[in-house]
Amino acid sequence: MLIHVGYDISLQVPGPTPINLLMDVHPSRAKDVMFDAPLEIPGVPVLRTHDAFGNVMRRIVAPAGVTRLSYRAVVKDTGRADQQPLNACEVPVAELPTECLQFLSASRYCETDELSALAWNLFGSVQPGYHRVKAICDFVHNHIRFDYQNARSTRTAFGAYNEGTGVCRDFAHMAIALTRCLNIPARYVNGYLGDIGVPKDPAPMDFSAWFEAYIGDQWVTFDARHNKPRIGRIVIARGRDAADVAMVTSFGQHYLAEFNVVAEDVTPMTQPLTKQAVAA
Repeated sequence: MLIHVGYDISLQVPGPTPINLLMDVHPSRAKDVMFDAPLEIPGVPVLRTHDAFGNVMRRIVAPAGVTRLSYRAVVKDTGRADQQPLNACEVPVAELPTECLQFLSASRYCETDELSALAWNLFGSVQPGYHRVKAICDFVHNHIRFDYQNARSTRTAFGAYNEGTGVCRDFAHMAIALTRCLNIPARYVNGYLGDIGVPKDPAPMDFSAWFEAYIGDQWVTFDARHNKPRIGRIVIARGRDAADVAMVTSFGQHYLAEFNVVAEDVTPMTQPLTKQAVAA
């Protein structure tokens, strides 16, 4: 399966403004990228580097006015739905790889101290491992009502629990916090998730957020919003929560003038894979 992903985003700034972007396909999928038209801005140098979590970062200084950001890639995918390792066990904290430990602690949007009692009351007696994390997803999926109109950047996991509403990032934050409360490492993921293998959503395409839990000595994908295996996830960035993987970080005021996201199956291809074929 080939998946066409990308975006067209225009930002308006009042004066020269440094901006950091985390919007490329994640390095873990580099071998699957069949075509890549990286970000290029006429007259603006683009520095490609990596952040502290290994995500691709592009740094620019946007000039006054409107700067258009555009990116396209075609990624080869297995076409298989998310893995469901039903027998995956929890790894004792003392035996966790050191790099997993940071994903046990509270973070900006995931207040484990506020949710610890709830987590143990609800899930302490659930079979440890995959089934426990899945029970958390079931709870979050049923507790939060998805509503774009109620989206806000300051809502935390505890806020989502109290308000019972939010968008995909809120589902992910609440599930991550509850999972960490039970001593299971959990990390935030954002990326592309097109309507592949499911009915098409009439709402405009957007980026998506989900999470990964470390069980059975591996990172396993979970999605509390959709709460079912999906096909064609293309990771952009991973971190402790959304604060670590903000797609656009501007060091100055900016206004969003355009926002379009592409994530679609382009298999089978009926013409050669060229820049012209996917850049429209």
